[in-house]
This record gives sequence, C-alpha cells and structure tokens, in this order.
Amino acid sequence: MKLLITGATGKVGSHFLPAFLASGRFAGAEVVAICHNRDLPPHDRLTVIKGSLSERATVVKAMTGVSHVVHMAAVKESPDLVIDVAVKGMFHLLEAFRASPSAKQFILIGGDCSVGHIFHRYDTPVTETSPRRAYPGCYALTKVIEEVMLEQYQIQYGINACCLRAPWIMEKDDFRYALSFGEEQFGGPPWGELLPQAEVARLSGQQVVPLMLDERGTPLKRNFVHVSDVVGAIMAAIDNPATNGELFNISMDEPVDYGRVAEYLKDTRGYSAIEIPTRFFSNWLDNAKARLWLGWRPVYELGPLIEDAWNYVRAQNDPRQIWYPG
Repeated sequence: MKLLITGATGKVGSHFLPAFLASGRFAGAEVVAICHNRDLPPHDRLTVIKGSLSERATVVKAMTGVSHVVHMAAVKESPDLVIDVAVKGMFHLLEAFRASPSAKQFILIGGDCSVGHIFHRYDTPVTETSPRRAYPGCYALTKVIEEVMLEQYQIQYGINACCLRAPWIMEKDDFRYALSFGEEQFGGPPWGELLPQAEVARLSGQQVVPLMLDERGTPLKRNFVHVSDVVGAIMAAIDNPATNGELFNISMDEPVDYGRVAEYLKDTRGYSAIEIPTRFFSNWLDNAKARLWLGWRPVYELGPLIEDAWNYVRAQNDPRQIWYPG
C-alpha cells in the first residue's frame, strides 16, 4: 500500500498520520504527503512533496505509485485561494487518480457545511440522502462542489471512492474556546454578531457559558465530532468494500445541546449561562449508516468532550493558533 495524504499537517491529518504509521494493520505501508505551508517530522516510511494542490505537476508527481488517497486539505474563507486549492486541487487529484494504474481507493473528508449545518432547517435528521444546501461563504460552497465532483467521477469513470462527512471537529481545548467570550474565541458565530460588543466585553473572563437558542427559542442543537473519532472512521473506511460509491456522516451519536452544556458546566464548575437568541436551526446529523456499514462507533459524547476541553493544559510550544480565516 502507498497512501497519498493531503492536509497532513492540519487538525485531522496531524492525528491521522501518526495513527496510520503506528497501526499494525498498515505495517509497511508507504505514505506520501503534499505539504504547502507547514512541515512534517521525518519518518522512514514518509515522503514529503512540497507544493500546492493547485499545481498539476505537483499532484501528478505525488500520485506516482499511489494506491490510496485520503484528501482532507482545505482552505476556508479565503476567496483568493479557495478555487485554486479546493476546486482545481480536487480536479487534479481526481484526474491523476483515475489515470493511475495503481489507484485503488479515494477517500474525501467532507464537512456538514455541505448541508448547511445550523443555517438551514431540516425537519428530520440529516442523512446522506438529504439535499445539499451550502451556508453563505466560499468554504461551504467548495465542500458541496467537492462532494459533487467525487460523485460524478464515480459515475463517469467508476473509481472506488467515498466521502466521510464530518461536522465541527474538536481537539484539545477547542470546545472550551468555542464557548469563550474572550478575544481567544474559537470558531463561530462571533458573539459580537449576536450581542452588543459592550456585553461581550463584560462577559469576557467570567465563568459564563453562552446558551444559544434556535429560531424556536429552545436550546440550539449543533453537531460536533472529536478528531479521534474522525481518525477512527478513516481507518475503518480504508480498504473497506462497503465504502465504494458511498457517503457517510461521521458525527457524535447526538448533537450537542447548548442547554445540556450549560447544565453540565453549572453542575461541575459553577458556571452561569446567558441565553442568546439566534436565527439558527437545530439539526441532527445522523451517523446510523456509518455505524451500520463501517462498524464504526464514536467514542466521545458530551461529558468527555467537555471534560477533555476544560482539563487540557497546553504546552508552551503549542499555542492556540488560527491558520486560516473562518
């Protein structure tokens, strides 16, 4: 086996690559990683190719002798880069893969932004057959395009491919800072878009948790997944014949309920909650297909997700750093 991985230095890639190299199941497998901005530590089974997915020659070189592809590289709200990297890059990968005599399986890591997560109403759980509806912004648009491109290459050329669609992926102390009113807030929505800036400043540094309410006025339900569970799903998908031509939702068994988060933090740490009305929709990304077909189960539920985030202590050489807008 020779695996090509994109996004190897990103959140999922930095967890997946060590797990893959350490797995006895894939002992002896070679790995090729396309890296653009960041580097990887050396490994005797790893080859790093510096370049961009927007460069056809880089992709063709990296695909030489490759049997499997795990494509997770992405740019978010960067309009100047998004078409070249996400769309052209996906095209270069698919073209090189379909032309390669050694190609066996292509795995795309997608996102629930392709179904609009909290921006669009779904009256039933969101499954793999729910309509694609991107939320505003170039990132969500490209995730829809990637899924459609993969689907059409399966139809056009019969390639063995699948998409693992994940919601907001958490690691380390991400979840804690997603609920922070300080300048270090991770992700969105920015609280300044939902509350007066003076109120956000007042809440900063206090033991207060945001309790977002959906458009009905009830606690918002939003989908999350821990990075280790995404890694587990990728490992379960590699060389699994059940994945051919399929799309799988990879998420926690239940969405995160902001009301339950507020209750948990009140009971365990004495936090108070502030209700924040929104126009968002509560949705449930249904992972039943992945559990049934892949034999995969997410390990993380709400309690461990909160505990890990609040108990995590960062090393001095591991500061919180935002690598891309959005």
